[in-house]
Amino acid sequence: MNAIQPLNLPKTELKLVRKANEIFVHCLIRKKQINLTPEEWVRQHFIAFLSNNLGYAIERISVEKSLDYFGLKKRWDIVVYNQDFIPEVLIECKAPHIPLNENVLLQALNYQNKLSCKFIGLTNGINHAFWYIDKENIKIQSINEFPKFQN
Repeated sequence: MNAIQPLNLPKTELKLVRKANEIFVHCLIRKKQINLTPEEWVRQHFIAFLSNNLGYAIERISVEKSLDYFGLKKRWDIVVYNQDFIPEVLIECKAPHIPLNENVLLQALNYQNKLSCKFIGLTNGINHAFWYIDKENIKIQSINEFPKFQN
């Protein structure tokens, strides 16, 4: 499957390089070349969207870190930390051909259970879904657009 396809995100300049019939992208966060899969294409575009369009500091964005979920090693896609370096935003990225369904939301909620973020987002680059986590009233509230960074 071709990793490079138009997405429903602002266009961004990514550094791509071809090596032995494989395409790599220079990760905006990890500062190294990563194999360009369809999911990585979405991830890099969403990172650029968070930084360039919503004002999130690139230094506070972390990608593909592992966490222990009841003895299982899991990896979340994107987490943005607030000014106190507490996880505030969790984004689960999927390849464009993967639908954003209940299973994807449950995956993100499992990570949320460990990270305790204020916002959750799901994206496959074409469709996006966002929620605010109301910890005080213990409920999840769908929101229409992802919030811009606020101090």
